Amino acid sequence: MAGLALDGSNPDVGLLYDINGLAKAAPTWFDRVMEFVGEFGIMFAMVLVVLWCWWSVRRRGTTEDSVTAVAGLVWAPLAAGIALLINIPIRGFVERPRPFFDHKGLEVLVKGKTDFSFVSDHATMAMAIAVGLFVANRKFGLVAIGLALLEGFCRVYMGVHYPTDVIGGLALGTAVALLLAPLAMMLLTPVVGAVARAGKVGRLVRSGGAVATADGRGEARGIPEPSPGSGRGDGAGERDLAA
Repeated sequence: MAGLALDGSNPDVGLLYDINGLAKAAPTWFDRVMEFVGEFGIMFAMVLVVLWCWWSVRRRGTTEDSVTAVAGLVWAPLAAGIALLINIPIRGFVERPRPFFDHKGLEVLVKGKTDFSFVSDHATMAMAIAVGLFVANRKFGLVAIGLALLEGFCRVYMGVHYPTDVIGGLALGTAVALLLAPLAMMLLTPVVGAVARAGKVGRLVRSGGAVATADGRGEARGIPEPSPGSGRGDGAGERDLAA
């Protein structure tokens, strides 16, 4: 299995040289930017997108929507962790060396990587988070998927992965996040719903409004009390609040 993509006529190797050749032609400062972006920057951007999505859904959505969305946000990093664990035996089975060990003339922007190449951990983690985020919110998920694709491009640009390493990572992250999402959401949604009902801690899930209780009734949170004299003796005011 270690002989994957060793033939220079292989399209995988040809595309590697084409993309990595951009690093040779680019100015040094741009390569340094791509090195930072591909190694740390995009993952940091993923965290910011997740936090932005969390802030948005807890403020703007209904309580039910917020619970579902936050459960999806919790699933995103969990999916990434599971995908990385699954990748450990895959790497050990394939045992594909990094491309710069077998192909000369590559512009390697990050030195010292001696572990196996297939599949890319960065691409796996980025796409798992992105697809998990897509489960929570499609708009933010599409932004994250775009970042994950950019992560894959950066890994080839940096000379540390073959294109098929990246494709395999994107596929693995997608598969884990999607296939396990129904089970994950089934388990996480009641937990997040319980947090939403837990006093001040519940503001991690929703900023206010009615929180559905186990018996289907709403627990009023953040609803202003009626001013004295505004209610009528016939109880209409109480019915309006309950509604």
